[in-house]
Amino acid sequence: MKMPIYGFMYSSDDSDPLHAHQLFITSWDSGPVHVHPFRGVTSFDAGHAHGYAGTTEPAPSGVPHTHRYFTFTSFDDGHHHEISSITGPAISLPDGRHYHEFKGTTTVNGATPHSHRYAGKTGS
Repeated sequence: MKMPIYGFMYSSDDSDPLHAHQLFITSWDSGPVHVHPFRGVTSFDAGHAHGYAGTTEPAPSGVPHTHRYFTFTSFDDGHHHEISSITGPAISLPDGRHYHEFKGTTTVNGATPHSHRYAGKTGS
């Protein structure tokens, strides 16, 4: 089944070697899309923890959905980690808004290779 998805591509100045472009989805199957902020602190492992923050990828509004997310942790103890996964389903709030729970394990990095656990709830 084909589903029309509309948006636009933003091309950066290539100053960030990790992100050369971004795709902004503006509608999904002719309906609106939305995103959620997320943030938190990882577990304390190998003598330190990392902070992280980001915004989920767009998902359709008004239907059951999840969001993909990706970010880097703060640079602590000489390294950072990647955080990437898919949120749980939408959890409705009494005022009509919703949030998503997320959890996972970072990539392995550091002078002493290790990972961290993380968990939280997106903004609504």
